[in-house]
Amino acid sequence: MHRSVATAVLSLALLALSGCKGPCRELSEKLCECSANTLEREVCIRRASNDEAFIEPTSQDEAVCEQRLETCDCNNLETDEGKIACGLAR
Repeated sequence: MHRSVATAVLSLALLALSGCKGPCRELSEKLCECSANTLEREVCIRRASNDEAFIEPTSQDEAVCEQRLETCDCNNLETDEGKIACGLAR
């Protein structure tokens, strides 16, 4: 349950520019795909898409998301290192 809450928060916080998928939108969707629950995954992706109109990441945000896309791995998401790599922890 904690992972789905963290994923939802990240989806709200890190969304890409309208019109195309930037690194933050891609990261949000990647984290949504980590969910084993199909319904939860679909809701997460839909939320990321809908919230895109309200949050516009800066170029610095996009650079951070780009780095996290390279290091974020669903298989390690339950570890502290995995959460840090995906931007879900400090």
